[in-house]
Amino acid sequence: MAAPVVLVQGASRGLGLQFCRHILTRRAAAVVIATCRSPEDAAELRVLTAQHAGRITVLRMDVNREDDVRRAAHTVRDTVTRIDLLLNAAATLPAEGGRERRPGGGRLREGETSLRDVTAEGVISTLTTNAVGPLLVGKYFSGLLQKGGGGFGQQPAERARQHSGIMVNITAKVGSIGDNGLGGWYSYRMSKAALNMATRNLSIELGRSRPKVVCVSVHPGTVDTDLSRPYHKNVPKDKLFSAEVSVNHLMSIVDALNMEKTGKAYNWDGTELPW
Repeated sequence: MAAPVVLVQGASRGLGLQFCRHILTRRAAAVVIATCRSPEDAAELRVLTAQHAGRITVLRMDVNREDDVRRAAHTVRDTVTRIDLLLNAAATLPAEGGRERRPGGGRLREGETSLRDVTAEGVISTLTTNAVGPLLVGKYFSGLLQKGGGGFGQQPAERARQHSGIMVNITAKVGSIGDNGLGGWYSYRMSKAALNMATRNLSIELGRSRPKVVCVSVHPGTVDTDLSRPYHKNVPKDKLFSAEVSVNHLMSIVDALNMEKTGKAYNWDGTELPW
């Protein structure tokens, strides 16, 4: 069997970067296509590239720009014939007044805790990165996913191949409408709820292909990353995961996926989350 191909969208930091590390160290045969908005600033990705020469390619792709996604997909199609696992990991977290929270951007107060903090600019920016971006990635890379299927998910030997590639969207528990009992965090909740709907839609359309593509949303838990670190003051230490621990849990979920599990959202421990 040919080496599994994994595309990680949003690979320069946080969970995306750790997915790259995990796959390169735990899946000896796998090759990784790591995409991010600014490869020239992705120092840790350059380190991985040096450590795993020939197994990781870093590619520029800003999911806020459809032309960028389209161009990246053309480049990838010229390089590989399939994608076995696609991980949509990039995200933005709104801060006070709807401003965008990015690493190194200074200390900002907790975002959109009430309606007065909401701005149109903040909502649109968050929705674009967290929901529209992954949907566009699905649009332009689905053809390669339909040709994938090696190395990830359950593929019972006694039956015909159940699925081809796997698409995993990183959601958040706060995006669950059924679980929302506190309110606040308007644009972030809305963006992750929209991402969950995109996952559901993708699972239906790509579930009709031959072979079928598995599409799921997964909640990584509360992870100690640059993006969310300012909001951890009330999180118990045993509920705060390192990126490594979170990705270990999420990859266990990926390895257990099959067509019976497509179109759903899962918590880091494998339990199903309500929409």
